[in-house]
This record gives sequence, C-alpha cells and structure tokens, in this order.
Amino acid sequence: MSAVANRAFGEWMLLRIDDTDPARNLPGGPDEIVAELEWLGVQWNEGPVRASERAQRHRAAADGLPQRFDGVMLWREDGSPTYHLASVVDDADFGITHVIRGNDHRPNEHLHRRLHEALGTRPPEYVHHGLILGPDGRKLSKRAEGATVASLRKAGIPAEAVRAYLDELGLPRHDVHYDLARIRRLATDVIAALPDEELSRRVGAPVEFVPALRGSRDLNEAREAARLILEPETHGSLDKATRPTLERFRELRERADGGLDYEAAKSLVREVKAVGGDLRALRVALTGRDRGPELAGIVAALDRDQALRRIDAAL
Repeated sequence: MSAVANRAFGEWMLLRIDDTDPARNLPGGPDEIVAELEWLGVQWNEGPVRASERAQRHRAAADGLPQRFDGVMLWREDGSPTYHLASVVDDADFGITHVIRGNDHRPNEHLHRRLHEALGTRPPEYVHHGLILGPDGRKLSKRAEGATVASLRKAGIPAEAVRAYLDELGLPRHDVHYDLARIRRLATDVIAALPDEELSRRVGAPVEFVPALRGSRDLNEAREAARLILEPETHGSLDKATRPTLERFRELRERADGGLDYEAAKSLVREVKAVGGDLRALRVALTGRDRGPELAGIVAALDRDQALRRIDAAL
C-alpha cells in the first residue's frame, strides 16, 4: 500500500494499492487496508487505485522499452507489470508531486528517475524516512505484537492513540524502535479524555458506567469492566466479620434514594471506609471479584435496587 502524498506536502492525496505481485495478494486484503485507514481517520482525495487494475495502461506506457531496464525486470513473462513499472507510470499519470517511502526503497529512487526519463515524464520528489524496527533491531515483522493496525484495534487501542504515536514519530530521518508501551500509555490518556457519551458508545455500556471505565488501559479492559458490573461473578460466602461493612453500606445506599452520581458515590465509599469498613468485601459483594474498576465508579453505575439486591445476597 502506498499513500503517495502527505498533508504536510500538499492538499491532495492519492491512496494507491500496489498489488502488483499476485503471489503476495491475499483475498480481501485491499478492503482490509481501506477499512484500517478509515478507522485511523486517514482521509484521501482519490482512490484507492489498484495497480492490478491498470496493468494494460502500464504495459502500453512501456511500449518501446526493453523488458529488462537497468538490470531490473519491468514486466514478468506472463506480461504482468512489476512494481517498478506500475509505480512510475502511476506517478506520472496521477501527477504525483511527492512519494514518501521508507529507507528500504532508497535504492529504487535512481531506477525510478531513469524510468521517468525514458518515458519522458517528470519524476516526483522522493522523501525517504527511517524504518520502524522490532526489539531485535530488524525491520518490524507483521507477526510482532501490536505491529499491525488490525492487531492494535483488536487489542482495544483507540485509533486516537495510534494516530498520536504516528504524529510523534513524524517522518523519522533514522530508524526507530517500535514503542508499543508508548502506544498503551497514549491509549490510557485517550480513554481518560473521551467525552462520557463517546466512551459509553465505544464500550457499549450505559453512560452511568463511565466513571468506572476511566482508568481502563484499553477499550477491551473497559468492556470487561462494564461486563463485570452488568454480570457479577458468583462468589463464595463472605466471612462473618465483613457483615458490619455490608450492613453499613446497605443502610447508606438505601437512604440515598435513586441514583448516585460519581461524587456522591465517592462520598458514600468514604463513609464506609471511615468506620473501618472492609472495602474489598464490599467490592466482592457487588461484583464477585476482589479486583476491578474503582469501587466508587461501581457504586455510581449500579442503581439502588441493583446494589441492595447484591448486598442482600451476600448477607
């Protein structure tokens, strides 16, 4: 895939799918690329243009050129154009001004300039940037953890966090090591900053759950927190020593008619804690787990009847 322009270099962008090698093309691959770019919020003015659909144009443009040019094959024995021919012809046909590629393409610049000269077309400006390397110092493998947009999305990383990381990288002059930990930190920041309604929508949870979701490190963790509140796990019997805590919480929650906002829920939890309450036991009674979202967020998410039913069951 080649996004052959960048907003910093102009107002128009062409998205090109360089699917010139049939052996490497996967069914549905181009559609997945487009879907992932749309998820990231990348916008283009024209395309996607698939090189495989312009093969006749590429061969026609090369009429009169030898099959092997400067030692490189321009088309295969079956007549299908190689990347080099397709790329140069498309650059010329679409009026590309800047081609932005990794340093691994730097050796291609001389060949592509020579091809433009042979075709009588004007070459674009070539901008090469550093590569993203894996922990082993080699070019990042698609199989590495978090190395593809699809894997980041599946892991619950918000698109804004991925874009923020790419913005930080910019066009690095030298190779850089992939920093998945940085993306995860950015994901936490994004989730903390999303408007209540937006976070609620992405997680698929009621907006009342948002305070309990704010500390999540990714959207999957936020979804699991919401599930935990909606569907508490079954817990064993609680120690009798926890009974005063649950009874005190029940008294306070019953007294607070209707729903509680987050600040009111925090105040209620503080009151339970002030009398030596066992907050771990309270969490287990409400969710079935001794770990999870902030306790005040859980209390705010549950309406009075739900909270009382769970406490009564524990008692």
